[in-house]
Amino acid sequence: MKPYQKIAIAECNEPLVEIPKKFARVSPHPYTKLGAPYEDRSPFFVRQGILDRLLIADAHLQTLQPGWKIQIFDAYRPVAVQQFMVDYTLKELVNVNGLDLETLSTTQREEFQQQVYQFWAMPNLNPATPPPHSTGAAIDVTLIDETGSAIDMGSDIDEISPRSFPNHYADSDLPYHRHREILANSMISAGFKRHWNEWWHFSYGDQIWAWLTNQDEPGANEIAKYGRG
Repeated sequence: MKPYQKIAIAECNEPLVEIPKKFARVSPHPYTKLGAPYEDRSPFFVRQGILDRLLIADAHLQTLQPGWKIQIFDAYRPVAVQQFMVDYTLKELVNVNGLDLETLSTTQREEFQQQVYQFWAMPNLNPATPPPHSTGAAIDVTLIDETGSAIDMGSDIDEISPRSFPNHYADSDLPYHRHREILANSMISAGFKRHWNEWWHFSYGDQIWAWLTNQDEPGANEIAKYGRG
């Protein structure tokens, strides 16, 4: 169990709502393209409170970098999709390393799983420990410029490597850290917290948000507002 999963949840029963078309979306959606089982749920849904804050973040972005826009990569993710993507990512990671998933030793499999779970939450149905994206309170975002071109953030979303850590380029002369900070400042201005390993992952009201808030503000004693959606 990860530390944030010990945070209590007091579900507020806020509805899932669709992110409006004014926000750019990565299309085609990368997980649906792979065949992830969303069924009748769209990956571009969030809780109402998340949408409210996303609008605030988008407005703040205009004060930092006029013309740039927040682009939605992924938002709501049923547990079945989380399982599908964890399995897919594990297989891809093993293949990239020239190995076969079916012939891995127990130790090798555990080592690869640890790499995957550094970036992907464990897919489980325990209501006390929902994957963040399955709550509708977590969102993966990036930036595009006024022409609709992607801003280079220094790594792809979901990249399993240290390049994905938010401060990986902090001491570099390359522009990636500045780009990440523009995104982070916009999202944080609206109350979001950024995942410690992923420059693209932000949340509000879930267990990660509450845990990070309590780390930043000793005595806050926040609990999660959103359980599994």
